[in-house]
Amino acid sequence: MEVFGLSVELLLFVAAIAAGFIDTLAGGGGLITMPALMVSGVPPLAALGTNKLQGSMGTAMATYVMLKNIRVRWHDIKFLMLFSFIGATVGAVIVQFINVDMLAFVIPSVLVLIVIYFIVSPQSHNVDHETKISKRKFQFIVIPFIGCYDGMFGPGTGSFFSFAGVSLRGQGFIDATAIAKGLNFSSNIASLIVFLFAGQVVWVIGIAMMLGQAIGAWFGSHCLLRINPAYLRAVVVVMCLSMLVKYGFSMEWF
Repeated sequence: MEVFGLSVELLLFVAAIAAGFIDTLAGGGGLITMPALMVSGVPPLAALGTNKLQGSMGTAMATYVMLKNIRVRWHDIKFLMLFSFIGATVGAVIVQFINVDMLAFVIPSVLVLIVIYFIVSPQSHNVDHETKISKRKFQFIVIPFIGCYDGMFGPGTGSFFSFAGVSLRGQGFIDATAIAKGLNFSSNIASLIVFLFAGQVVWVIGIAMMLGQAIGAWFGSHCLLRINPAYLRAVVVVMCLSMLVKYGFSMEWF
């Protein structure tokens, strides 16, 4: 299949590069890859599974760069990643048995909350602030909850992890975003395992997009290490608003 004289695989490869870069900085890369997969004629469930496959490569690359550059330490995130994995696994199982229409209210509400928080909050520098909940509650409740959401649906998960780190644990914005890469990688892998068992992955397309994700995430990760936190906050706000508009159109609110 070709589009404008170019192969679908090549177009999806380019889309994955852009998604990997954006997702590493602010989350929301699925805004690019999911529509691209659907337009390419991939069935919905297979599109979700293939998206998890290629997205896992992007978050894996970002996590590797963060660990290599000691932006995050394995000792500090290994248990958070474990509970993200557990939450995503539970979410991927639950979604098989529930009516997901309720997410029509949850997703836009959380996106609006994130946008408002990052616009009005004074935390414009990468410094730690007062924590709102304990480390144990964050690990045992908040992280599995976000992971569960990723297993059930997924859009904006990286932004949600970053938002939780900043607002609840008082982390600096860059630090919270760096930590979010490992947590998102863990939840992606858990969801991917479910789709692999269900046989819902298009491997030819997925492999091409994995390569694109790796390239985009590599550049995004190195940009994250140098970017001004104020600019990164602006990127997150724009991506959340984009996700909100995209979701509104998909739900035929407009």
